[in-house]
Amino acid sequence: MKLTLYLLFGSAFILVGIFALYVLFYPQLVAGPIERPGNLLPQFRARHEFDYLRVRDGLLRMAWGLVKKMVIADRVAVIVDQVYDAPTAYSGLPLVLATILFAVQIYCDFSGYSDIALGAASVMGFRLMENFRQPYFATSVADFWRRWHISLSSWFRDYLYIPLGGSRVGAPRRTFNLAVVFVLSGLWHGASWTFVIWGGLNGVFQVVSIATRGARERLAARIGPPAGICVLRSVLTFHLILVTWVFFRAASVSDATSILLRVAGSLPVLPGLLQTRLTSGEAIVALALNALLRGVEIVDERRSMWDRLAARPLSLRWAVYYGLLGGLVVLGVWNLQQFVYMQF
Repeated sequence: MKLTLYLLFGSAFILVGIFALYVLFYPQLVAGPIERPGNLLPQFRARHEFDYLRVRDGLLRMAWGLVKKMVIADRVAVIVDQVYDAPTAYSGLPLVLATILFAVQIYCDFSGYSDIALGAASVMGFRLMENFRQPYFATSVADFWRRWHISLSSWFRDYLYIPLGGSRVGAPRRTFNLAVVFVLSGLWHGASWTFVIWGGLNGVFQVVSIATRGARERLAARIGPPAGICVLRSVLTFHLILVTWVFFRAASVSDATSILLRVAGSLPVLPGLLQTRLTSGEAIVALALNALLRGVEIVDERRSMWDRLAARPLSLRWAVYYGLLGGLVVLGVWNLQQFVYMQF
């Protein structure tokens, strides 16, 4: 009898311990990726042996995440904060530039955190789901949300959109379902009208995209080659997402509205250039780093850059390793800027 009780209590203690590990797994505890029990719980029960390649890849992933955060996101944040803290003092190009750089900032900040989380988990022998997949290459708003914060998007899909009926219902109900999902996703980020409008705009873009899909496909078949149409769709999608980011970043709805009206009502001119730090070394470095990131992601879209690097000679691999560390030390902003998603 005592042996049976000991076994029962021991089994319960192990189960509670494994569940506690799942709840408190620190690499992704604060900002994701949002892991499902079905992925992590079996990994806690498995035995993990030291694997040099896994540890190496994890450390590289962490270094790349730190570069995204400290070298790119925190650097462009200087310009974004300067403009968005006083949006009425700027017009035209300064506001456009700040909005584009905020898109870069929030992506590098959040995907950088996810890279660090995935890398840290890999070093310890755990596999987390990918949370970003080159979202600014998306060819539609729906495609963007299949690439951006994938763990959260899939969570809303599985636990809200599908239970509401998903796309198996008629057009009016599907529109309602999308509206509910995106408005609630806005509220998930904060109890503010700016976040509600941000989520609502994404929902509106999704509904319009679905309603016009047939007409757009017929037009695309007539006017150009598939590659050119794909680039055009990607550029258009990026600019639609930029409009939503204005509400996400602005301090209030009135500030966001003012920014959009000023952009629409004025042309970029040289005085606008001078009002920003576009002519300073800080902005030039930020834009150059953004261009470098885009180039890396173009390469990474077809095949992982880490897989490509692993096939290169040892001397080249170590040159890249030292380059990452050197860039982090020399170009990193070392003032301990909080991750953007820590505030949600």
